[in-house]
Amino acid sequence: MEMLQDVNFWLGLLKIIWINIILSGDNAVVIALAARSLPPHQQKKAILFGSGAAVVLRIVLTVVAAMLLQLSFLQVVGGLLLLWIGVQLLSEEEEDEGQAKEGGGLMAAVRTILIADLVMSLDNVIAVAAAAKGNTILLLLGLAISIPLVIFGSTLMIKLMERFPIIVTLGAALIGWVGGETIVSDVALKEVAAANPWLHYAAAAAGAIAVVLIGRALQKRHAAAEN
Repeated sequence: MEMLQDVNFWLGLLKIIWINIILSGDNAVVIALAARSLPPHQQKKAILFGSGAAVVLRIVLTVVAAMLLQLSFLQVVGGLLLLWIGVQLLSEEEEDEGQAKEGGGLMAAVRTILIADLVMSLDNVIAVAAAAKGNTILLLLGLAISIPLVIFGSTLMIKLMERFPIIVTLGAALIGWVGGETIVSDVALKEVAAANPWLHYAAAAAGAIAVVLIGRALQKRHAAAEN
């Protein structure tokens, strides 16, 4: 009861909710992009499986995130993975349009969601852990809060993508942006990034542009091969 009456507890919870609202958006975009080509009943499964598995990953990452971020070139690898995922998701737009993908499609979507979330959740986990300040209950609440945020956000994004196809390109660009940010945030590049603050935005912009250009080029190649 004392904890529930503690102003710092509620302030910490508000911080965690705000952090999750801000940082869960890119996770929701990845899930929506990966699930958008599936039939409706499989979309729901992909969102639920992907979101649930993502939360389990975040619990594991909470324990090891700080240590992982000290490993040189880990974020470079993670950022390159995100760029690859962004290109793949964009290049697959309109592929198999109107056709229902079976179980393989569902598992492929979940696998893509897990890989992307593994990379993109590091900063989220660290931010939530910092806001919790060692309070296990706050930390668990923060992780629990992220579940409905990601599920609701993913469902909304899929509906928006169906109505406004340009959002697919913008979503892929966002993944590329985060990929570029992740690469330049690596501990091995810390001194270079500190000496050149503009590098952060340049790398992010380069990642977004690269994903869109390469993704669109592959999309056109797929279309030409089918004709």
